[in-house]
Formats: sequence, structure tokens, C-alpha cells
Amino acid sequence: MKKNILFIFAAAFLLGSCKSSKDYLSRADEDRTVFDVIKKLNKKSDDEAANAALPVLYTKAQQRHLQKIEYLAGDADLNKWDRITAEYSTLQNMYEAIQNTDAAAGLVKPKNYQQEIAEVKKAAAEDYYQQGLQYYSGDNRNDLKKAYQFFKDSDKWVNGYKDAREKIDTAFNNSIVSVLINPVEDNSFFFNTGLGNMGYNYSNEYFQQNLVRDLGGKYASRYPAKFYTEWEARRDNVRPDWVVSLTLRNMDIPQPYVSSYSRNASRQIAIGTDTNGHNVYQTVRATVYVQRQSFTARGQMDVNITDMGSRKSIGYNSYSDQFDWQQEHATYTGDSRALSSNDWAMINNSQYNNMPRKEEILNELYRRIYPQVKNRISYEVDW
Repeated sequence: MKKNILFIFAAAFLLGSCKSSKDYLSRADEDRTVFDVIKKLNKKSDDEAANAALPVLYTKAQQRHLQKIEYLAGDADLNKWDRITAEYSTLQNMYEAIQNTDAAAGLVKPKNYQQEIAEVKKAAAEDYYQQGLQYYSGDNRNDLKKAYQFFKDSDKWVNGYKDAREKIDTAFNNSIVSVLINPVEDNSFFFNTGLGNMGYNYSNEYFQQNLVRDLGGKYASRYPAKFYTEWEARRDNVRPDWVVSLTLRNMDIPQPYVSSYSRNASRQIAIGTDTNGHNVYQTVRATVYVQRQSFTARGQMDVNITDMGSRKSIGYNSYSDQFDWQQEHATYTGDSRALSSNDWAMINNSQYNNMPRKEEILNELYRRIYPQVKNRISYEVDW
């Protein structure tokens, strides 16, 4: 009788272990399951289910990743190297996790894939290097741009691979274009009145000079480009490769629109106390009469970048923005105690009728349009 009971307990234990092992083997994410089992063994080295599952799981994972690597190796797409490296990295992570867990290391003999990873990086570097050579001898900026990027990728895979860095610099330097930025040309009424040159921040020449300065001028290093005003190009005897034309259009600075409205104001104020010492309140009222001046000024600037060799447009964009302005002044009738701090601010507004000067409005519009123009030029010259 005692033997039968022991047999039943032993059978139940084995069945339980097999069932738990099958639970590991039936999971969808097999790679994650490998690491879960290793963690389990790290905490409990005699876990029957984990001991039974790890050899099976690791063998299946290893076969699956190696098959994927073999499949990817035949792909002509350069992106295959990232995917192959990812497969090997997963296998290497399994190797390290198993080696760092005594119970797991006693169950399987994992393979170290460091050498394979190094070989993949070298093969990728060579592949990108050869692609760069195909465009390196090109006589146009687009080919040199491709060569530059391929050589950079080659150097990323293997630091200092062959002469990739030298070719990166050469491709960059051979791609530098001289960019002449013209002053703003006014096709609106504003400059034609002579008022435009009164602005102190963003006049037509100042707009041009700011662009040249902010883009780096002739010492620019961020882009394969050097930037000049027309005077600087003449001084340095530079024949521009590209010319940036800036044209101001549809400048609209209307007269202020005047509108009026009124509203009632009221407030409860304490006027004393009753016989019980409680505050007694009275409602005071006033009528506020508000006069508002407002306008919306609008401006548009066209940006055209031309390749002087081909006389073709590299990029054309039009940028517009607006400047909203309003000013309010108020009077009142009734009890002044009903007025709020905002009401008093309008009543005491001594700046009413002092609308911005036209050159100040132009400066504000230029300030808002300027980043858009600068970013467009940066986009065209940048890699």
C-alpha cells in the first residue's frame, strides 16, 4: 500500500513537470521564453520544467536564427546587414545569459558568436565602401552626396575602414556650392514709397545679410555650401553656383479698423455692518464704453533658388505670415467702484492712437517670415 502511494506521488510529480515544460515550449515568443527559463534557473536551479525546456528551446532558437541569417545573406539590399546583425546579436545575448547562469550552462553548450558579428561588420563595411566607389567619380552633386553617405555608413560599420574617412572629406569638399543670396526685391507698394528702408531690423539688405551670416557665410562648415552677398562675391571674385532670389509680394498694411462696444459692470461692496456685526453689501454699477482699433497686416515672400550652370530652378517656395494688432481705450459712466483692473487699464491707456509705424510692422512680418526662408535654404544645401 505504501509503495502504491509513493508511485502515485512520483507519477504526479513527473506529469506536473512535463506539463510545465510543455507550457514553456508552447509559448509564441520563443526567444523571450529562452530568457525567461534562464531567469527561472538563476533563481531556482532545480526547477524541473525549466531544466527540461532549456535544451529544446535553445536548439530551436539557434536553428531558427541561423536559417534566417542564411536567407538574408542572399539579399542584395544593403539593409540586410542590420537585420543579420540583429539575428546574431540575439544569439550572442543567449550565449552570455547562459554562460552567466551556472544551472543553464550545465544543460547546454551555447556558441559564442562574437567572431561572426565581427565578420558581418567587416562585410557590411566593404559592401557600403564599394557602393560609395560607384558614385565617387561622379561629376554631379547628387552622385557625390550618395558617395558621401555610403562612405559614412562604411565607417560606421568598421571605425576607420580603409580610406573611407578621407573619401568622406573629399566627397564633401567636391560638393561645396557657392550660394549668392540677393537682397529682397520689392514687388509691393511698400518699398516703392521709400518707407521700407526706415526699418532698423529687417530692411531688404539686412534680411539678406542676416541670412548669409546665420547660414555661416563663406566659412560655413555645417553644409557643403558657402554663402555670399553680391558685394562679397565680387570682392572675393566668386562665381556663384546657385543664386537665391527673394521677392516681397502682396504686402498689405491696412488702416486700423475702429469699432465700439459697451458693457455693464457691477460689483458688491461692503458699506457697513448690521447690529449683529455682519457686513452689509450694496451693488454698484457702471457702464464701460470701449473703442477698439485693430488691423491684420500680411506679407508674402517668394524664394527661388536657381542653378546657374543649368539655369534650372532647384527649389521654389512662397512663405506668408501675418501680424495682428489691436489697441483699446475706454470711458465710463456710473460708479467707479464697479470697475475692474482691466477696465482701469483701458481707461488709463495713454498709448491709444499710437499705432505701430509701417517700418515696425514690416520688421515684425520679416521677423516671422525669416525662419521659414532660412530653413528652406538650409534644406536645399544640406545633406
